[in-house]
Amino acid sequence: MKFIDLPVVGRAQGIVRLPGSKSISNRILLLAALSEGVTDICDLLASDDTARMLDALSTLGVSILQIGKDHYRVQGVGSQFPLRFPTTEADLFLGNAGTVFRPLTAVLALAQGHYCLSGVPRMHERPIGDLVDALRQVGANITYLGKEGFPPLQIKPGQIHPGEMMVRGNVSSQFLTALLMVLPFLRTEMDVLPTITVTGELISRPYIDLTIALMARFGVQVEREDWRRFTVSPDQRYRSPRQVFVEGDASSASYFLAAGAIGGGPVRIEGIGRDSVQGDIRFAEALEQMGADIRFGDNWIEASAPGSGSLQAIDLDCNHIPDAAMTLAVTALFARGNTVLRNIASWRVKETDRIAAMAQELRKLGAEVEEGHDFLQITPPAGELMANAVIDTYDDHRMAMCFSLVSFGASVRINDPQCVSKTFPDYFEKFAAIIHADPAQGKFATPVDSFDIL
Repeated sequence: MKFIDLPVVGRAQGIVRLPGSKSISNRILLLAALSEGVTDICDLLASDDTARMLDALSTLGVSILQIGKDHYRVQGVGSQFPLRFPTTEADLFLGNAGTVFRPLTAVLALAQGHYCLSGVPRMHERPIGDLVDALRQVGANITYLGKEGFPPLQIKPGQIHPGEMMVRGNVSSQFLTALLMVLPFLRTEMDVLPTITVTGELISRPYIDLTIALMARFGVQVEREDWRRFTVSPDQRYRSPRQVFVEGDASSASYFLAAGAIGGGPVRIEGIGRDSVQGDIRFAEALEQMGADIRFGDNWIEASAPGSGSLQAIDLDCNHIPDAAMTLAVTALFARGNTVLRNIASWRVKETDRIAAMAQELRKLGAEVEEGHDFLQITPPAGELMANAVIDTYDDHRMAMCFSLVSFGASVRINDPQCVSKTFPDYFEKFAAIIHADPAQGKFATPVDSFDIL
């Protein structure tokens, strides 16, 4: 098994340029493919997840041309109804990319073609039944090829008609995102307005705000009543904005902001700022509550340790920052008191069961952890962190990146570090660049004999 050994480090200080946002990159790629006209996409994230979307769209016959390193030109297929792709029959392997699998399920359910969608074994354990049920309400023809309610899926042409789609909001916000993106294709001459109604609590609302904002960039305005009812007038269609830039990834920013708060700082991240459209930007507010010194600019954020030198535990509802909240779980190891992260049930259906995985790995470091259905309580050890712990990452990129922060308190081995390629292939190189070695421990370095530089 490949691994990376991180020695104890002293201080974090420097500037990091963020990779593009995964959530924005895959949404924009799909919206560009569905639009009328040509879209130039700049600063697109280069990662496994975006590669899955690019491959899938190319297989479907969408014309995509790479202009530069992070610059792509997409020729949209148009917003006609019924929706059709040039390729009407395809098998699509989508890895473990939820931001690809869920939206493509909705889009292809409304297309007049024959498609099979599959992924890695973990993807086949992630529920999709609520999305499928909602699409069936408007005539989609979707069959489960394995366990009921889970991928893989077979999609055939359905008798698509406008109407109301009802979906639970407390499993994954990606279901609602997928449904919103196909609303413009449910056009009708009848007096029936295509509508989505959300039942129960809607989790991860900032991701829905992000979806709506990006749809607006492509010419479609979503009307919503509170967080319960969403509609799109039937005369709207996607039109290319000609050129779009992808913001830096706010979830990825969390690791470096936390490094500044734990390791002294200042650490400045560039690529997002105070006006970011991403919900995870509010991770900085959580660090402020813990006592960190946070500064904002138009296109940067900077974090330093508290003037007192010590972070304080917090009790936080994390519905608004579901991904970045993982970074808080490891940051809690360096805070005084009991940190409680609430409303994180969505962790259970991510790349791994993140609540169980986080609890298991934090305990290896000497922390006391209480795990609930939708919360974690973390109490750091009374003394030092356990040295030389071996952290398993469960093929989950965020586990690997979060636990790199342990090196501010103890040497640590992280297994399967190449899983970061899902969203941030050169994460450990960027992390090493802001680390100032602890003189007593020697220079921070990546052991290239045990870790493939990606």
